[in-house]
Amino acid sequence: MLKKLRVRFVCVIMAIVTVMLCSIFGLLYHATQKGLQQESISMMESVAANPFQLSRPNAGGSEVKLPYFMVKIGTDGKVTAIVGGYYDLSDEVFLRALTEAVVQKNARTGIIAEYNLRFLKVKSPLSETLVFADITSEKAALSSLAKTCAELGGLCLALFLGISVLLARWMVRPVEKAWDQQRQFVADASHELKTPLTVIMTNAEILQMPEGDAADKSRSVSSILTMSHQMRDLVEHLLELARSDNGQSKMVFEKVDLSALTEDALLPFEAVFFEAGLTLESQITPGITLTGSRQYLGQLLDILLDNARKYAVGGTVRVTLEKTRHRRCCLSVSNEAAEMSRQDLQNIFKRFYRMDAARSRDGSFGLGLSIAENIVAAHNGKIRADYADGRVTFAAELPTDE
Repeated sequence: MLKKLRVRFVCVIMAIVTVMLCSIFGLLYHATQKGLQQESISMMESVAANPFQLSRPNAGGSEVKLPYFMVKIGTDGKVTAIVGGYYDLSDEVFLRALTEAVVQKNARTGIIAEYNLRFLKVKSPLSETLVFADITSEKAALSSLAKTCAELGGLCLALFLGISVLLARWMVRPVEKAWDQQRQFVADASHELKTPLTVIMTNAEILQMPEGDAADKSRSVSSILTMSHQMRDLVEHLLELARSDNGQSKMVFEKVDLSALTEDALLPFEAVFFEAGLTLESQITPGITLTGSRQYLGQLLDILLDNARKYAVGGTVRVTLEKTRHRRCCLSVSNEAAEMSRQDLQNIFKRFYRMDAARSRDGSFGLGLSIAENIVAAHNGKIRADYADGRVTFAAELPTDE
């Protein structure tokens, strides 16, 4: 699909460039043709106006000089050559054939292609004068111009073809990246759903077996319920990410006291951290307010605190909320953690990413930090992960009202 998209992109660019080049060169050729024709006709009119003060084609002067001659047709139809330059006008058969060809054309000026001549009719009461000018040089100039335009057009098309191929690769790269992420996302989601579905099917088969005691069947029912709840949580997370990606997240923005919201979010986790052998410390600057979604900011705090609970290796979990600069604040959650590489820090917000595959069944799907990143982005903020001195810190910078 991506290859077809690149090919279509190149075809569209080349079609546009071809039309533009054809239009430009066509206008140039037409303008040159009209200019040469007008100069030729002007010269012929000058010749007709001053038949006895003619200069030869190679004489000095700035006006256009072309090989020419004049023929007069009397009232009796007699053809007489008046004057000419570089032409043998003694051939009466040639002159008669030429004048007959001109008479057949009902136009003041025109071209007799078989003789490479342009004619101009000048009528008077007693006779009609025909001025002829050679257009060989004019046709040669136009032919040379057409050849030059064709060569330049081919060169430009080849150049734009190379540029369009590079542009197509550059333009399609984000689509290709998104496509790869989508495929990876579907594969990861399928993998996450496969295990609980297998467990549910296995326990359902056990329940269908006539033998077996009530205790085994009770454990099977409990396992089915546990896996069902896990699948429901996963589906809800996936739907939340899908709504966020499509800009359909139902966030209701209002004025929120982030300091008070953070204090409230810490209360349920104090007992949880105590049971896990962790110490919870907080340093919250009071009175920090912002315009945002109370529900989703609370979810952001829950995700960061729950992440610290799951992956802290002991010690103290520190929660900090402070103003950093004008109309900005920073909410950070820090905990002791196993060593993390730079690659881990870069990928930790990716969906389904886990640093330790052994933790895949700890109730986490690897989606929480992705959801947190989307929540922060929806509030025009940024979130980052840093690791130093055995501690990992998740810091979300958000805009404030003051």
